[in-house]
Amino acid sequence: MIKKEEVFKIGRLGKAHGVKGELSFMFDDDVFDRVDADYLVLDVDGILVPFFIEEYRFRSDSTALVKFEGVDTQERARELTNTDVYFPRSLAESDDEQLSWSFFVGFTMIDATTGQSVGKIAAVDDTTMNILFELEDGTLVPAAEELIEKVDQKKKQITIALPEGLIGL
Repeated sequence: MIKKEEVFKIGRLGKAHGVKGELSFMFDDDVFDRVDADYLVLDVDGILVPFFIEEYRFRSDSTALVKFEGVDTQERARELTNTDVYFPRSLAESDDEQLSWSFFVGFTMIDATTGQSVGKIAAVDDTTMNILFELEDGTLVPAAEELIEKVDQKKKQITIALPEGLIGL
């Protein structure tokens, strides 16, 4: 059984496309293309299920059409509409140079100055030009490469040089 901490969200399936089971796939991270993945993980009624990719083609830099094995009709594709799509962390780790910000959801943030835990990253806000980590308590922290001092994937920790005065606002 696939556990939530073993994957990270990369997008969502949209409408069925055509009659042969293709689906529109809106993604935030193209890691599935960079590491040549065989499958994606879909959240089907709260259960994480691997679906093997038969083929896909990009429509834009954030949308693709994807065809999964065993999904051969428009009706079957419609059953997967609006399903969240996840990617296995274990496959993404081989792509360290291009980890997406969403990979860090679930990581504990450590303040580089004090060495203390600031909180757990609950979400990534990429709706503005400046990407932000949202901690479980609602605190927003800039997600900037120049602030990251260390990433420990085994411990699921990210050490960040926090801007002075940010915590406690």
